[in-house]
Amino acid sequence: MAHHVAIIGSGNIGTDLMIKIKRAGGPLEVAAMVGIDPGSDGLARARRMGVATTSDGVDGLIRMPEFGSVEIVLDATSAAAHLANAAALAPYNRRIIDLTPAALGPFVIPPVNLEQHLAAPNINMVTCGGQATVPIVAAVSRVTPVAYAEIVATVASRSAGPGTRANIDEFTETTAHALESVGGARRGKAIIILNPAEPPLIMRDTVLCLIGDADHDEVRASIERMVADVAVYVPGYRLKQAVQFAAVDPDEVRLLAPGGARWKVSVFLEVEGAAHYLPAYAGNLDIMTSAAMRVAERIALGVAA
Repeated sequence: MAHHVAIIGSGNIGTDLMIKIKRAGGPLEVAAMVGIDPGSDGLARARRMGVATTSDGVDGLIRMPEFGSVEIVLDATSAAAHLANAAALAPYNRRIIDLTPAALGPFVIPPVNLEQHLAAPNINMVTCGGQATVPIVAAVSRVTPVAYAEIVATVASRSAGPGTRANIDEFTETTAHALESVGGARRGKAIIILNPAEPPLIMRDTVLCLIGDADHDEVRASIERMVADVAVYVPGYRLKQAVQFAAVDPDEVRLLAPGGARWKVSVFLEVEGAAHYLPAYAGNLDIMTSAAMRVAERIALGVAA
């Protein structure tokens, strides 16, 4: 039995998510695509694919006859818009998966903590940088305490639309919080770089963790297992080079990890998109839509059970 979902946001992320769900042929069916621009490419594509549409935003969705069968709403708008959308949907008891940095609900990274939050009414997908890097910090912290974690997400400028650009502050704050609350770091910091290079470069992520004494082979193996777990639903997710360990400079310890640390773990990742709708270099958007679909499918399977 298909489980109906509605997608709010007819931009790049929402359109890619719709196409992914349609291609997958799994337990989900897109019942409605919602936008605010009647001329958007996303709404036009949805109509061509037989999906009901509205350009009247969340209020238009609630008025649609298809809304009655919708079980899950995926919000691919912006942090500010999600606050209004969640409030409008609250009386209707729909499950919400939030692809914005609004963070109304619990942070969810599928291979780390999805099972803990399956019943949450509003699930937050953190950020693209969070989906790519929090799993690595969690992989390290399940072996040894992480005194400090810092991530740098570098994405092609072309893949950063108006929503991403408007949410830079929310991106860094939400990602840093997730490094701590989900990844397990005592302290976290996040940086995003919009790379204007032409041709555009694939998403790259650098993850630095400061740790004490630990078995380096065990840490390395944990990271490699986690990369394989993410690659199940994001095939373009991979290590760019081998995990590196270096002794920590005493000044770094005093500044970043006053509780003490001896080793810096450096992990270099690359995220290539599946190019279903977005170009392959837009791995930052692909990992968000892939993770959100993973969560929606798991919720649907839970409902079916």
